[in-house]
Amino acid sequence: MRVPASTYRLQIRKSFTLFDAAEKVPYLKDLGVDWVYLSPILTAEQGSDHGYDVTDPSAVDPERGGPEGLLALSRAAREHGMGVLVDIVPNHVGVATPAQNPWWWSLLKEGQGSPYAEAFDVDWDLGGGKIRLPMLGSGEDLDKLEVKDGELHYYDHRFPLAEGSYSDGDTPQEVHSRQHYELMDWRRADAELNYRRFFAVTTLAGIRVELASVFEKAHSEVGRWFKEGLVDGLRVDHPDGLADPAGYLRWLKDLTGGAYVLVEKILEPGEVLPQDFATEGTTGYDALADVDRVFIDPAGQQALDALDAALRGSPAPADYAEMIRGTKRMIADGILRSEVLRLARLVPESHGLSVEQAADAIAEIIAAFPVYRSYLPTGAEILKEACESAAARRPELDVAVGTLLPLLLDPANPIAVRFQQTSGMVMAKGVEDTAFYRYTRLGTLTEVGAEPTEFSVSPEEFHHRMLRRQQELPLSMTTLSTHDTKRSEDARARISVIAELPQEWTDTLDTLRELAPVPDGPYENLLWQAIVAAWPASRERLQGYAEKAAREAGNSTTWTDPNEEFESQVKAAVDAVFDDERVTKVVEDFVARIDSHAASNSVSAKLVQLTMPGVPDVYQGSEFWERSLTDPDNRRPVDFAVRQEELAKLDGGTLPEAGTEASKLLVTSRALRLRRDRPELFQGYSPATATGPAAGHLLAFHRGTEGAPGALTLATRLPAGLAADGGWRDTAVELPVAMQDALTGAGYAAGAVSVADVLGTYPVALLVPVDGEQA
Repeated sequence: MRVPASTYRLQIRKSFTLFDAAEKVPYLKDLGVDWVYLSPILTAEQGSDHGYDVTDPSAVDPERGGPEGLLALSRAAREHGMGVLVDIVPNHVGVATPAQNPWWWSLLKEGQGSPYAEAFDVDWDLGGGKIRLPMLGSGEDLDKLEVKDGELHYYDHRFPLAEGSYSDGDTPQEVHSRQHYELMDWRRADAELNYRRFFAVTTLAGIRVELASVFEKAHSEVGRWFKEGLVDGLRVDHPDGLADPAGYLRWLKDLTGGAYVLVEKILEPGEVLPQDFATEGTTGYDALADVDRVFIDPAGQQALDALDAALRGSPAPADYAEMIRGTKRMIADGILRSEVLRLARLVPESHGLSVEQAADAIAEIIAAFPVYRSYLPTGAEILKEACESAAARRPELDVAVGTLLPLLLDPANPIAVRFQQTSGMVMAKGVEDTAFYRYTRLGTLTEVGAEPTEFSVSPEEFHHRMLRRQQELPLSMTTLSTHDTKRSEDARARISVIAELPQEWTDTLDTLRELAPVPDGPYENLLWQAIVAAWPASRERLQGYAEKAAREAGNSTTWTDPNEEFESQVKAAVDAVFDDERVTKVVEDFVARIDSHAASNSVSAKLVQLTMPGVPDVYQGSEFWERSLTDPDNRRPVDFAVRQEELAKLDGGTLPEAGTEASKLLVTSRALRLRRDRPELFQGYSPATATGPAAGHLLAFHRGTEGAPGALTLATRLPAGLAADGGWRDTAVELPVAMQDALTGAGYAAGAVSVADVLGTYPVALLVPVDGEQA
């Protein structure tokens, strides 16, 4: 199995095709990248920027460059000695425009007689033999149907007609009644939808890749990539939505000839990947959380908790466990109620539970579930504990929960299979997409894959986790920014400084709230942290984020029922950043106050991520500052030309100033090149201990093994506190052999060296044994 030393994620779309990616390969090679990592490239909804709405899995998307583009990219990678990793989407397909998806079009036209009927996860009984499509603006909109060109039309939406279902003189409503589908009011989807989807997205329909025939149809093109040597590895999107993730991964390993495979899997604290998963690891959110927290000052927690309590008008800060239990129950009773009801209908009548009783108990169990899902028999104990918790919280459900438990524990029972697919949906919507916008004391903490109640991690705990990573998941990906992160890495690096300066942030926020008030204190904290994190940013970017964040939180406004008065106040607050000199000054003054510390956090986190155990990924463009907010902001185009020019300057011998974008490029390129060209320097892991008054501000680790010195990473922690305490002073670190800094070229003799000397130019250093010193 070929394994990458590092990857670089590119977002492939109509405006940046596979041909464009091929042209960037020489730059990526110069940067030090080992493998090119592509977002989904199969045919997707036309105009899709992300590609997760695949409409035809049998071909590379023509809009993204088609098979010729993949061939060009693959050839360019091969010519430069690089591999190719591709993101695939096995859980669902895009159905927003039925005519673009031949599988879905066939299903709508032929119903259960379609050759693709088995591919979709439809409860035909609930729909009376029809698939329910929540497309109408209201129930009265059936009057707006038309029959045109042998199709049923609703405004710009087109649907097929079953054979023999239309005669001249029939009304569109009569024709509609004879189809294998029922168009219904979109508001009915929450409780009445009868097909599985991706989370709550009705335009993404789940498919049943647990069936061999469906797997083969959905992966024929993917298989070709490996047979023809075009691709070297895969990233599997959302395996938690699959009926049998372990079985799917075994099939995928067989299809690819045992290739490198990663899963987009969020691990909660203490959770590990099931042993029967045929995968090299995750896409790195677990690593992201560890790196973030080692650069957060634990001393700031008490003051930020007090601020959170004050903003909520409460004697105590938000209770996160109680919050997510509530948000998950809200999701289970709301936008995903159709999934819960489908589970309830699978309970045999002989068990004596009504559908409503079963649904109430199932929703309560899911709300108590501490992880995304179980993988029976793995996770059986977690399921039992969730049931105990649900019954303890709702004693009146004790009998119902007890009745359900043996059914949910049986891996062969359809309700157990579907429960496992559903719990992750509720977790994602209730936690990532709701609670993360409500729990606002420090934005760094509410990142995908993170546990927000874990405020910080000590260097000792960080080292412990890295040793475990080295032993258990050495080929798992590490990352700091992705297309899914709520805030990109350098935005979080700024926010993390707030934990070092909590009183200054409290004073700043008080002023901003007075100058540009929004009647939702916790949301104001979230919003102003984001603005500071992204600044300078365009009005359009910040307005887009502000609206999305407010609606996702769902406290003061929602997507389905926007509060116009509240949203106008939000808009006015964001406008004030640009139009009110007083507000602009407050934001810019705080950014100026923290920026050197934020830059230190940025390059420190980057160096740690690129040199710690695992396979580091660089998200497109993040070799410069990456201060994007949530999608679609983090999928903006990247100016590769300016990065290439700056890299040439570095390679020409120009050392950039600390705190500049070029300094991050220096750190990124030198670390990536070393990982690729000197893999022997990254074989082990051991903490490096500093001595002296500022030892706690240094995060340091060796990547060599006993008898074979490797790379030594030195990174600054808590830079604001370091500056306030008088700097490094006589803090020292022990070098096992004579070493040279890959960033500056400076050399150091073996033995104790001054940290102030080694970190005199940059907040970080990447030391390697000098020639002749490595064993």
